[in-house]
Amino acid sequence: MIRLYDYWRSSAAYRVRIALNLKGVPYARVPVNILPGKDEQLETAYQAVNPQMRVPAVEVDGRVAGQSLAIIEWIDEVFEGPALLPMDPWLRLQARAFADVIACDIHPLNNLSPLEVLRRDFGADEAAINRWYSDWIVRGFAALEAMAGEYQRGAFLFGEAPTIAEIVLVPQVANARRFNVDLAAFPRLVALDEACQALEAFQRAAPENQPKD
Repeated sequence: MIRLYDYWRSSAAYRVRIALNLKGVPYARVPVNILPGKDEQLETAYQAVNPQMRVPAVEVDGRVAGQSLAIIEWIDEVFEGPALLPMDPWLRLQARAFADVIACDIHPLNNLSPLEVLRRDFGADEAAINRWYSDWIVRGFAALEAMAGEYQRGAFLFGEAPTIAEIVLVPQVANARRFNVDLAAFPRLVALDEACQALEAFQRAAPENQPKD
C-alpha cells in the first residue's frame, strides 16, 4: 500500500492524487498541514520522512521519495493502466516540457516559501503578492497556450486520454482561478481543464473533495 503524504490544497500533491486515480492505484493518505501557522512539514517528525520538508511524498515498503513529477513517472512505470506519458519519444519530450513549464517555472515562484519571503523580507502586502502570483501564471500560460495549439492531437494534448501534461495543468488552473486570474486569453487551456474535469479520476482528486486536515 502506498502512503501519500498529502495536503488537500497542495497543487503538487493534487497532481499525484490524479495520477494514482488514473491508474486505479489505492493509497493511504497521511495528512501534513502546510498551512502557515500550522507548518507540520517543518516539524522534526516530517523532516525525518522527507528532508526537503515539502509535500507530496510517497512511502512504499519503508522507502520514501518526494517530488511530484518524479513520483508520477514512477507511478507510470510501476503500475498497469492508462499510460501517463505518450509512447513516442518525441511526444514524451513534449509532454514533459509542457508539464515542466508549470512545475519548474510557474509553481516554484508561487509556492508558500517564496511568498513568505516576499512578505517578510520585502514588505509585500497581499495586493502585491496577488500581482506577483498572477504575473507568473499569465507568463507561463501564454507559453502553454501556444504549445497547446501546436501539440493537441485529440480531446487531450496527446490523444484521447490525459497525460502528465494535463495532470500538472489542472491543479495550476485551479490555482489561477483561486487567485482570480483572468483566463480569457487561454481558451485551449480552459478547454483542456474542462475535458479533464469530466473524468472521475480528476474529480476525486480535486481539493474540494479531500478532507480539510
